[in-house]
Amino acid sequence: MRLIHISQGDLEEILQKHTMFRAARMGGARAILAYHDLSGMTLAGQDLSHADFTGAALCQTDLRDTRLDYSTLFSADLRLAAMQNASLIRADMRGVCMRGAILVNADMTDADLREGTITSRDGKQVMPGQSTLSLSASSVADLSGANLSRAKLSGAIANNCDFSDATMRGCRIARANLQGVNMSGVNLENADFSMCDVKGANLRGAILINVTTNLTRLDQADTTDALTEAATGPTLKNLPLPLAEYLRQHISWLTSDGKTGRRFEINNYDMRRAPSFAHSCLSMMCAEGTMLYGLDFSYAQIQVSNFKKADLRHANFSHADLRGGEFAGANLNNANLQEVRLQPLELAGSRVVATSLVGASLRYANLAGAVLKDVDFTGADLTNANLQEADTDGAIFTNANLTGARFSEGQLL
Repeated sequence: MRLIHISQGDLEEILQKHTMFRAARMGGARAILAYHDLSGMTLAGQDLSHADFTGAALCQTDLRDTRLDYSTLFSADLRLAAMQNASLIRADMRGVCMRGAILVNADMTDADLREGTITSRDGKQVMPGQSTLSLSASSVADLSGANLSRAKLSGAIANNCDFSDATMRGCRIARANLQGVNMSGVNLENADFSMCDVKGANLRGAILINVTTNLTRLDQADTTDALTEAATGPTLKNLPLPLAEYLRQHISWLTSDGKTGRRFEINNYDMRRAPSFAHSCLSMMCAEGTMLYGLDFSYAQIQVSNFKKADLRHANFSHADLRGGEFAGANLNNANLQEVRLQPLELAGSRVVATSLVGASLRYANLAGAVLKDVDFTGADLTNANLQEADTDGAIFTNANLTGARFSEGQLL
């Protein structure tokens, strides 16, 4: 099938009209780039939601930070495309080829990556398509940290691909070739993982809660330290008091300077079935080594608390007050820490309690707009974390891993 070749200038004109179309302005037109050869061109940062790229060649195209929500990429060729931080929500990607593409931290929520077929423009020739993410170890797609929640990947060829730390909640991956795939730390909660070939796959530290694995031989994969339905310690039913009463006693303990009530201490508990803690007052709580995966602490008051070595993956702390907290060695991968307050807590008598994230893991964590003044990140892993608009004045990043971390222009460390 012959593809249509256009210049970068012609492409810019199409993009301008699409921008007008998206803004419902007179003269706008949806970008119809089906069967076009856009290989090597630049589309970075553009809003191409609802655009049509059916059968298009996008080899080595720059699509970084591009919005492609609801776009049609049916049987498109995305080999070696740069798609870091791209948004592909509900995109039609059936039969797409993404060998060697880089989709680190891309949002592919509800994307359709199943098998597909395509006809030539004259309607005569029919070509079968299969979502292909890899061909050999040297041409695999990188989807580390990507959000593939509820995406459809049934029948995909993804052997040796990198899905490390990706979010794949509710994903359908039936009949996929996942030999040798790197899914370390991946979140597969409620995913359909049936009839997959996972021989030699790395699922170390993966979240495998309520996963359907019919005819999938997980024993052929490395599932060391994977999180399953099995409790990691005492649970809610083992608390000394009902949770609501325990929290009431904690408030009494705080307001009486410890004279009445009791401190909220859940060290080494598995609290995954706990209700939301949003807007709660949990100051000075103790949760060392506690399993708190996925819990909601948004807008909570949690000053001077102990979360050492706690599992806080995918937890929501947005807008919470965490000043003076101890998070040394905690796992905060993929946690939502937008606009949290983590600066030192100033007490009476000129006393100051600093916040520690020494040795903590914050891979793909969202710290956008957070107050991180004077926080100690020594030895922390901030790979691909989002620190845009965060206040990092005085923060300590000695020996921290900042590979791929995102900062705002001019932001100082």
